[in-house]
Amino acid sequence: MARPIPSFISAALAAGLLLPLSTQAEEAAMATDRPDIVESSAVVGLHRFQIETSVASESNQVDGVKTTTRMTPTLLRYGITEHTELRLETDGVLRDGQDHGFSDVSVGLKWHTHDGDDTTLKPAIAWLFHADLDSGSRAFRGHGVRPSVRMVAEWELSHDMSLGIMPGVLRDTNDDGRHFVAGIFAVTVGKSWTDDFRTFLEVAGQQLTSNRNGGSVVTYDAGMAYMLSPTMQLDTAVSIGANRHTPDRLWTVGFSVKF
Repeated sequence: MARPIPSFISAALAAGLLLPLSTQAEEAAMATDRPDIVESSAVVGLHRFQIETSVASESNQVDGVKTTTRMTPTLLRYGITEHTELRLETDGVLRDGQDHGFSDVSVGLKWHTHDGDDTTLKPAIAWLFHADLDSGSRAFRGHGVRPSVRMVAEWELSHDMSLGIMPGVLRDTNDDGRHFVAGIFAVTVGKSWTDDFRTFLEVAGQQLTSNRNGGSVVTYDAGMAYMLSPTMQLDTAVSIGANRHTPDRLWTVGFSVKF
């Protein structure tokens, strides 16, 4: 397993803080895939590297027993062409009651296929191909390789509003060892209040399936992001579970930097 390396991430973040201001001023503002569930249709660009890291806390109560899981979600993105990027994603270090360890790692590719056009309301489109690997600590390890395919479509609307949708499918294994296919569908509405500050509201079906396969995981999400510079972002978000198959609450605070 390619486990998270805190010292590497810390060094990378420190390097980002030391980027010359003159260089940052020439940059177009970075596009991140957090803190909402709907991914951005944008890629990082040829030979560009982007880190999106965070801390998160998830709370749930089942049959009167409350559990809290703390994690460090992190996404690494590297551009191999102007339209494609390689991706490595993990929930990082996890602590859940008495259990402590590392989450599985997901490897993937994002392919930006279409640019948007505001005048014709043509959306910007990207495809994401991922595989979650059973690489984590025993307490947090999934069952085998779990592939997924998602499509992202984004529209820039009037009054600095935006709309994003993300349908997809994933393949997983239930507790009986049987493979199943689940749907994915999320919708987000965003508002840019200034060039640097934006907010969003979202409904995210992260897993849409029958009860025997774990049930549908659906959240109501809200959050905000602030650009410290064209290559650095701070963000925060909260999620509320929509049903008994979904954790009750989650909050996250994140930092992203582009090189």
